[in-house]
Amino acid sequence: MTRQEKKRSYRSALRTEQAAQTRRRVLEAAAACFAESGYAGTSLPGIAARAEVSPETVKANGPKRGLLLNAFEQAFAGAEGEGGIAESEAGARIAGIADGQAMLLEVAAFVASANARTSILWGEFMSAANADEKIEEALNGLLERRALDYKALVEALVERGVASGSTDIRTAAATLSFLWSPEGHQQLVLQSGWGQERYTSWLADAARLHLQDTAGATRG
Repeated sequence: MTRQEKKRSYRSALRTEQAAQTRRRVLEAAAACFAESGYAGTSLPGIAARAEVSPETVKANGPKRGLLLNAFEQAFAGAEGEGGIAESEAGARIAGIADGQAMLLEVAAFVASANARTSILWGEFMSAANADEKIEEALNGLLERRALDYKALVEALVERGVASGSTDIRTAAATLSFLWSPEGHQQLVLQSGWGQERYTSWLADAARLHLQDTAGATRG
């Protein structure tokens, strides 16, 4: 590679990095605007002002419904995209934990933190899906990925002895998805005043008890 080619490559990599940083800032601003003003009450110029970029930059990262989905993905998992949590950096780290109880606690902490960032935004996502078919499609895709994530989690906990091998994987995954939903964070933390530490402990305890009950019911 010539010196000129190296220079062009460096500039290209720099522009790519800057574009990624800008997009992340736009999505962070979008998440805040949607949570504060709702989907209908949020405008692209409003997102631009919050992100301190031009409206054209926001439009280039849009459309608005796409910003809603991608903002939620980034806020929840740390990165946007159609991959499941298992494919994320945090998911890979958690998957490497050999001890089942330690894994359960780590996943509970991850979900508790993610729900704290997104529970209000999730409500706006659900409301917007009722009025926009494209957002409803995106929501359905997100729910499908979430179901697969919980199925993989239960399977991992079975492998590590937290749940019995006779556990009904599908039922346990669906119940965990319900217990650990963003709506639960809204009710327990935002409405009932629980602290985040108490909420995190409750997630782990509720999952552990449910997995034990499911295994017992299956054996019975």
